[in-house]
Amino acid sequence: MAFAAQFAGVYLNFSPEDAVSRSSKLSAFVAEGMDQQLGWDGNGKLGAVAIQPYDIEVADANNAVVTVAFQTGPRRLHLSVPIYYSTGDAGRRFVVSGWPAILPAPAPAQLPQAAVPETDDAATAELKPQLEGFFRNYASGNTAELQRYVTAGTSLPSFAGAFTFAELKSVVVPVGGATREIEAVVVWIVPGAAASTAPDVAAGSGTADGRLQQAYRLTVEKQGDKWYVDDIRGAGRVVG
Repeated sequence: MAFAAQFAGVYLNFSPEDAVSRSSKLSAFVAEGMDQQLGWDGNGKLGAVAIQPYDIEVADANNAVVTVAFQTGPRRLHLSVPIYYSTGDAGRRFVVSGWPAILPAPAPAQLPQAAVPETDDAATAELKPQLEGFFRNYASGNTAELQRYVTAGTSLPSFAGAFTFAELKSVVVPVGGATREIEAVVVWIVPGAAASTAPDVAAGSGTADGRLQQAYRLTVEKQGDKWYVDDIRGAGRVVG
């Protein structure tokens, strides 16, 4: 699948100015005797990014069609690539064995309505100030302060100043015991490229700071009258 993705990076990017270079690069992928431009007449332009292996359909021990996903402009598309595979004294070898085909990518899946869990308003009120302090120091990398918000013996890596905490947008705390799995939506401030950090950039041309909203799932424990964070990871699908 990696071979097909590498091939797609060459095949899907062309312009008249690069015709000779493209032909030379394609020769490393295609079978002997095949059209070295693989059907392109030398006119028009195409550019592809975000090229990733998507699927493979195995015909037999030596033949398969690999599907590669890619982006061109605003469109998501697929490219199917017929591949021949062989082994021998020279090791594992691959070659494009036929004409590729560009296909539309599937539409996004329909996301069903998620059930909203029963929430604990009292625990939410207790957790919010704790979580605000946690995320503020999680962003800044103040290790000593961060330890005030995590369970004893827990050590969590931080962003070390890469972002700045802006706000705790929402918290979903389900009912339960002293240990809960909660979800939090956080807004980070993403620093812009300040002109003062780049002497060759004209004054006033720095990029403004941005705001980025993200969701996290945390394991929290209540010890005494306070909640502490034991673990943090991506939230997956957020409800509420």
